[in-house]
Amino acid sequence: MDIFKVISDRRSIRKYKDIPVEREKIEQILNAARLAPSWKNMQCWRFLVLTESDRRESLLAAFPEDNPGKKAIAMAPCIIVVCADPAESGIENGIEYYIGDTAIAFEHICLAAHGLGLGSCWMGWYDEQKIKGALGIPDGIRVVGVTPLGYPDQEPKPRPRKDLSEIAFYEQWGAHARQG
Repeated sequence: MDIFKVISDRRSIRKYKDIPVEREKIEQILNAARLAPSWKNMQCWRFLVLTESDRRESLLAAFPEDNPGKKAIAMAPCIIVVCADPAESGIENGIEYYIGDTAIAFEHICLAAHGLGLGSCWMGWYDEQKIKGALGIPDGIRVVGVTPLGYPDQEPKPRPRKDLSEIAFYEQWGAHARQG
């Protein structure tokens, strides 16, 4: 599948079919994440894959009831908890790069999943300590996000996006590209 088509067609999926995700596809997705760029190539990310129903259910208490993604966590056949070790990254200009590094790897997960016909949904609204306690994640590790993973049981329409002229400038802040 063309990378630009994958980027333009990917959607956040919150409803999944009751079909297990093949181990080969999970490993393909994780390998795509592994290949992401990172600060000084430190590769601070870690991925915890949950396919057993009791392990997946142990996460539910960490998500608020009014979180629209909680049902996705409950129904997805696979969940990937995306973590980082901040000690394997750095801080430059006050920016903690473990967050950016792991976000890039997380986006590789979402794009690779879509390219393989699977759905995902970046989730960040949860109680990190409850997730870490339920899954035995060590204190020094941060949970950067969670995604359900599975075969989509919905086809969401595209969400509105800002026009490029609102977010991209040329040569000077606020300057738009000249036409012609």
